[in-house]
Amino acid sequence: MELSKNGIKNKVTAASLLVALGIIYGDIGTSPLYVFRAIIGTRTIDLPLVYGGVSCVFWTLVFQTTIKYIWLTLRADNHGEGGIFSLYALVRRYGKKLVIPTILGATTLLADGIITPPISVSSAIEGLSMVKGLENTIVPGNFLTIGIVVAIISLLFFFQRFGTQVIGKAFGPIMTVWFAMLIFFGVHEILIHPDIISALNPYYAYNLLVNYPSGFWLLGAVFLCTTGAEALYSDLGHCGIQNIRITWIYVKISLVTAYLGQAAWLMHQGQSLLNGRNPFFEIIPKWFLLPSILIATAATIIASQALISGSFTLISEAMNLNFWPRVTVRQPSDSKGQIYIPSVNKVLWFGCVLMMVYFKESASMEAAYGFSITITMMMTSYLLSYFIGFRLKWNKIYVVLFLFVFGAIELAFFITNVAKIKERWMFLFFELGIFSVMYVWYYARKINNSFTKFVELGKFSEPLIELSQDDEIPKFATHLVYLTKADRRHEIEEKVIKSIFAKKPKRADVYWFLHINRTEDPFSLTYNVSELVDNKLIKVNINVGFRVQPRTELYFKKIVMDLVANKELNLHIRPDGSTKYNNEPDFKFVVLEKFLSVENEFAIREGILLKGYFYLKHLGLSDEKAFGLDKSDVVVEQIPLLYQPVTNFHLERENKH
Repeated sequence: MELSKNGIKNKVTAASLLVALGIIYGDIGTSPLYVFRAIIGTRTIDLPLVYGGVSCVFWTLVFQTTIKYIWLTLRADNHGEGGIFSLYALVRRYGKKLVIPTILGATTLLADGIITPPISVSSAIEGLSMVKGLENTIVPGNFLTIGIVVAIISLLFFFQRFGTQVIGKAFGPIMTVWFAMLIFFGVHEILIHPDIISALNPYYAYNLLVNYPSGFWLLGAVFLCTTGAEALYSDLGHCGIQNIRITWIYVKISLVTAYLGQAAWLMHQGQSLLNGRNPFFEIIPKWFLLPSILIATAATIIASQALISGSFTLISEAMNLNFWPRVTVRQPSDSKGQIYIPSVNKVLWFGCVLMMVYFKESASMEAAYGFSITITMMMTSYLLSYFIGFRLKWNKIYVVLFLFVFGAIELAFFITNVAKIKERWMFLFFELGIFSVMYVWYYARKINNSFTKFVELGKFSEPLIELSQDDEIPKFATHLVYLTKADRRHEIEEKVIKSIFAKKPKRADVYWFLHINRTEDPFSLTYNVSELVDNKLIKVNINVGFRVQPRTELYFKKIVMDLVANKELNLHIRPDGSTKYNNEPDFKFVVLEKFLSVENEFAIREGILLKGYFYLKHLGLSDEKAFGLDKSDVVVEQIPLLYQPVTNFHLERENKH
């Protein structure tokens, strides 16, 4: 039983390049809407500021985006898949302390999804204030502008449940037009002030950071030009490395041209202050202003869609790698890899609307944007150092050099973004919440699993056969299936044996022990079978990739049919004669679910972890739903977890008089 490994689109065609343009460049591609406005702010427009700003932007795109992500990070593909969890799956065997960096990176990447839609969409909609007749109606921060942005964002989240395969076909052409527009109007301004090309000299960046008053702190605004770089890696599986690298050439030329064009306009526009103007829309001719705003709005919606889809994928991977509680996951279309998670959709929608209502305009959001993604990039660099050291076998000197160069760059960005905390304090609660869920779930599961005791299955083969043949005991099921964590052929949990023999013994014709093994290969779907006693005790291991949604009952029944077809298994005819009317095999799945016994007395950390774990488990999906089991075929047994039993008490018997 095989599933195609990853469906990588490494084949380079016009269609695949168009798909790449539409899927992955929304965030970084719409950054020219607000980057230069953030750099200039209320400062006096002069040559050191403008030339230094565009130089910093250019070299940030060179180092952070081109070298780190396009050239190096894309090489860390996990069977064609990218993203921080894919990277973690590749390197987790090489270091025991990689869990916290992974959780931090995933947490901050999710947090980024709450501010990208409002800042992008509002930046585009606010351009309407420059359209003749709307200047007094569409004002940044007023009720109508906020309402339009909230409406667009709300519609975007509402339509997630239906999938994006229909409108997704338009993403590529829209982004192609968007980037062509950046080049066209950027070149127009550069021709008016061609000297701006000399600003690419790194001296101007150095001069701004070292000699310009408080110039170093402008890196917080400069960083906004590369906030979407992480998406290039996260969407590796959708597009393929070659398609991303080729399209990046076009995208980078578009972005650099747009930034140079805005810088050129700043140098010849004649005023010393911006006074609320947006350099992006100022370089657009009046006759094309309205179409440009419509194109910009479409591009920002695409940027938001990419982040929403990325958040769904991230949570799905987190669940499958045991970093997140089980929640409902739906597949809204037949498109491979497209999923919809209702709970995540609601949280993101609420967060985006809250951000818009709180900040009111994009200029205010610029002061809060970027902090989260700097942490994501730092964590990616840390995990990547393990990849290039252990998987690519780089010399240790080069690994240290990599960490030094990119560590210094990202640390500088981080320090300048730390100043934004006072503008984004409410974000910290959201990030703390995500981090806590991942931390509690991962480490509490480890504690929980440490109390799982395994026994030799062979020691119980004879009692099981004897029980199966004992007609005095009512038959529980023809085929009794236990979900087990035991990945070794000859082992089983002690609690499974107790469940079969304790109280009312569970008699069955065939005992199955089914283990779901999460693999590092994202889309693997294979199985192996060990028949411990012919037609009586059978162990099945199903290897499921961490990007595959488990449908355990469906897989199991398919395996049974395969075994019957290959004459490796005889489906038992029930002696009560019921097979005369229903020849379907009688399957019964048993799920053993732990609960926290009141007999425990915890240390502080373990108490918080385990109580938090069982609370989250209660909020999430039940095990039968999480593993894709039909409720009518499932028996759930509650097993008490005795972690630290209370022993320090004194109980006396009363004397009778």
